[in-house]
Amino acid sequence: MQVRLGRWYLASLALVAAVLVAGLAMLVLDRAVRVQALAETRTAAEGQAAILAAGLESELNKFTLVPRVLAGDPEVAALLGGDSVQQGVLNRRLAALARQTKAAAIYIMDARGLTLAASNWDRPDSFIGSNYRFRDYFAGAMRDGTETEFALGTVSRRPGLYLAERVGPAAAPLGVVAVKVEFESLEAKWRDAEDLVFVTDRQGIVLLASNPDWRFRAVAGDAAPRDPARDAMRFGVAKLRPLELPGSSGAGQAVRMIEKIRPIAPAGWELHLLADPNARLSVALANGRLAGVGALALLACAGAAAWLWRRQRQARAAAEVAAQTATLREQLQQANRLATLGQITAGLGHEIRQPLAAMRAYAENGLRLLETGRRDEAAANFDRIAQLSGRIGEITAEQLHFSRRASEAPREIRLAEVIDGSLLLLRDQLRQHGLTLDLPPAEAAATTVRASHVQLEQVLVNLLQNAVQACAPGGRIMLAITDAGGTVRLAVSDTGPGVPAAIADTLFQPFVTAREDGIGLGLAIARDIMRQLGGDLLHEGSPAGARFIMVMPAA
Repeated sequence: MQVRLGRWYLASLALVAAVLVAGLAMLVLDRAVRVQALAETRTAAEGQAAILAAGLESELNKFTLVPRVLAGDPEVAALLGGDSVQQGVLNRRLAALARQTKAAAIYIMDARGLTLAASNWDRPDSFIGSNYRFRDYFAGAMRDGTETEFALGTVSRRPGLYLAERVGPAAAPLGVVAVKVEFESLEAKWRDAEDLVFVTDRQGIVLLASNPDWRFRAVAGDAAPRDPARDAMRFGVAKLRPLELPGSSGAGQAVRMIEKIRPIAPAGWELHLLADPNARLSVALANGRLAGVGALALLACAGAAAWLWRRQRQARAAAEVAAQTATLREQLQQANRLATLGQITAGLGHEIRQPLAAMRAYAENGLRLLETGRRDEAAANFDRIAQLSGRIGEITAEQLHFSRRASEAPREIRLAEVIDGSLLLLRDQLRQHGLTLDLPPAEAAATTVRASHVQLEQVLVNLLQNAVQACAPGGRIMLAITDAGGTVRLAVSDTGPGVPAAIADTLFQPFVTAREDGIGLGLAIARDIMRQLGGDLLHEGSPAGARFIMVMPAA
């Protein structure tokens, strides 16, 4: 009897030990799965926040150019100067421009704030005749030249961003051009996503959100005093309620929400992305526990099968990550390309306006020559018009080529084509900054490489634009091409301050930048593009300025 009790006792101890070991193994497994799931959620949230921020910045940059260009339009100045004949022409122009840019409204106010022309001139809620002198964006634009304000519309009661630009000098302002931008479609896209998104201004007030109930709430921790009357006019509520985010207290949730914040230039906003890790964590924990129970139950006979299953699972996960990474890379490249194009569009407008003005002068002169019978001289004028129109065609074609989303398959390309296309986009910036550009000799520029034209041009435009921003007026930018046997090296050097030593080793990592308004993605994306093409992007130290080298496979 004692022997039987001893055996049962040992068996019980073994069973208890096995249960304890199994429980400990499950705890270790749960912790490992939890850490991995949270890390994956943070990485995905960081990438998604960067994409959304880049897209919003690109949208804002696009609309920023509209009031700036209109403020320099002679027809706008004529209307504000008292030429009422321009009102009908401008009403139709503003309406067409609003349709093209998808702006909610574009309107022109005189120095007293009275609206003289508007894109919605033919609608019952037309702004014409309304006075917006009380708006902060009007006073700010009249004072500083440019101003922005996010507020509810006084008529539509729909929220939007107002971009205002003064017409005329500060000493004798003629009026203000304003553009209202609404973000309903952007917020609708955010609502379709799994993550929660909202955007705050410098005072921590929610302006845009995937959840409409969050709009015009105050982020917790903002203790700055507020003006209830001004808030009521801007936001429709005199007292802004605090924003209570889901999971902020941790009650009722296994894991708190993960928040990623990205700055939005140039508006001074911040984009907040809230990712809920609980769904991913639950799936990961369930899968981990199932794998653990299966491994413990079938450890002796199913070791090989478990190993194969794990390998297949890792392969599938790697394939999914690779697919997601490729998609994110393409989206980031396109966002970077559009953001770059948005920054240089103002210069392109200047490049196009000059030929257009010359074409008009040649056309008017040609008509007068025809009236006097001087046909040969008139024909010469029309030849010049054809040449100028060809110039405009080259500029617009290059702009469309640069903004193309899909990159063509690698082919043989002369570097001269890439350099010429980049200069079409950046020539006005070089001229405005008073910079000297040293081009490589024609025989070197004729070197042929095997790559994608759009992607090479994106990298070169990025490097040239960085050099323009780094150089002081009167500086110099140098392009040099060398054949290294099997590879071709295109070097971009400048006379700026160079790369700070503190970030030299991490220069090509995402989100590393020396500029206060930069997001640190340009060089990382540029190197990624070059490596996809079988080359590389290098930074070399130089006695003065910065020097970047594009390494490409020779054709």
